[in-house]
Amino acid sequence: MRRFTADYLERTRRGMWASREALAPLDLDGRRRVLDVGCGTGELTRVLAEEAPEAAVVGVDADTDLLAAARDVGGEAIPGDRDDHSDPEHDREDNPASHDIDYCAGDATRLPFPDDAFDLVVCQALLINLPEPAAAVREFARVSSELVAAVEPDNADVEVTSTVDTEASLEARVREAYIAGVETDVAMGDRVREVFAEVGLSPIESRRYRHEKRVEPPYSETDLTDITRKASGAGLADHETELRRALDGDGENGTGCGNVDGGGDGDGGGDGYDELRREWREMGREAARQAQAREYERIETVPFDVTVGRI
Repeated sequence: MRRFTADYLERTRRGMWASREALAPLDLDGRRRVLDVGCGTGELTRVLAEEAPEAAVVGVDADTDLLAAARDVGGEAIPGDRDDHSDPEHDREDNPASHDIDYCAGDATRLPFPDDAFDLVVCQALLINLPEPAAAVREFARVSSELVAAVEPDNADVEVTSTVDTEASLEARVREAYIAGVETDVAMGDRVREVFAEVGLSPIESRRYRHEKRVEPPYSETDLTDITRKASGAGLADHETELRRALDGDGENGTGCGNVDGGGDGDGGGDGYDELRREWREMGREAARQAQAREYERIETVPFDVTVGRI
């Protein structure tokens, strides 16, 4: 499974749950026991706790650093990891003032809970990062007595508009190379339905939503940090391994496709990661110049599919 830092998750998921419309199919009002698998720093976990006021909510993740960040933000039902996570409803009764969230370490394909321990098991942007997503969904179905849900993006269908002329085309090239170089299905989107069907969930409901991320004056501190990361190349470096695999043929599974081009202007395709990084930093410096004049604007629209299956 691919690993991410807390900062990366905060940047990529910022503002996603400003609207809760996409969670309507989960029937959160009536839930009693909810599990968020691959919870990371707990953004969705906290939303689930807010929207399911009568539920005991548990977040599980294999990365203990991310769990520590989640605890720092919101607190958990029982401080520290416990050996026995089999009774979330008991935790809720013991800690009524804790927002009913417990965080624990665990593998998505070997969850540390008994059969039917929850009435809803959900994940966000987890299956796209697993080499065998069906194995995880099979575990979700084992520990759920009623519903399994997945919120997964389609990274092949992201749209970008920008006041920097080269930004949209460069983003398209980077996205295509990343999808070619990554070793999991990061463009899964509504194909989650196929995984659910393979596991035997039925009926299955899937609906697409779009998360819009907008940068415009007046800029927040986070906006300015992101612009600085463009100019330095740090944003691109987050995915250097995958991009080099596609553009330079690095790694045993590399495609060697040194001419990945998402339709952008110029002749940057073919010169590999280093040339792409040079163009990216140049684009970032132009974004910084525009931001200094309060002229920079950017809109990124990320489609994500909410798929719900019944046990």
